[in-house]
Amino acid sequence: MNEPALSVVVPALNEEERLPRTLERIASYLGGRGGGYEVLVVDDGSRDRTAERAAAAGAAVLRNEANRGKGFAVRRGMLAARGARRLMTDADLSTPIEELERLCALMDDGHDVVVGSRALPGARIEVRQPWYRENTGRLFNLFVRALAVPGVKDTQCGFKLFSAAAARDVFSAARLDGFSFDVEALYLARRKGYRIAEVPVVWRNDAASRVSLVRGFLAFPDLVRIRTNDWLGRYH
Repeated sequence: MNEPALSVVVPALNEEERLPRTLERIASYLGGRGGGYEVLVVDDGSRDRTAERAAAAGAAVLRNEANRGKGFAVRRGMLAARGARRLMTDADLSTPIEELERLCALMDDGHDVVVGSRALPGARIEVRQPWYRENTGRLFNLFVRALAVPGVKDTQCGFKLFSAAAARDVFSAARLDGFSFDVEALYLARRKGYRIAEVPVVWRNDAASRVSLVRGFLAFPDLVRIRTNDWLGRYH
């Protein structure tokens, strides 16, 4: 079976309402773009009809029997994907799928990992987060740049493109299942010598987002875990 040019990995938890519209939009855009593609939805222990509705929309579905965390879901999808390029995106399409072209342009220039960014000049935030989440995010990114991934201004935008080689290398070594898996993935990509670039994107906060303030604060100790895992050789 020929490998598709692109895999789109969508982690999903209880997304039966939003997911069909998201998958329809992805299929409509990629179908008119040319080149083969696949869409993988990783159902992370949903208690609704997420898996059934994803399959009905034409996506390949991987099901976790229990909720394991977004990091686990993305990792499973990235390692199961077959595409030469592998995009992770959120079920709410906070970053529109059309922004993919900006990421592909930098990968065409030789980068291995391209990160959609809300923090670079040229980014357009059309619907903002509540002030407390924005400020928590800024503080978290300060710690990220100090402890894990210096130079990357926005590690948490859920729109990232990996080459197949980078995806296999990074996600086969990754260990974090929760909110900070993005930081760990970028830390590992840099550690393994892959070229990382950021590109400004359009972003719209979804009021139904499940990232709570408490979960955001729980991400801070993960930065220490990443460095500790590295020091103890757990990423080899």
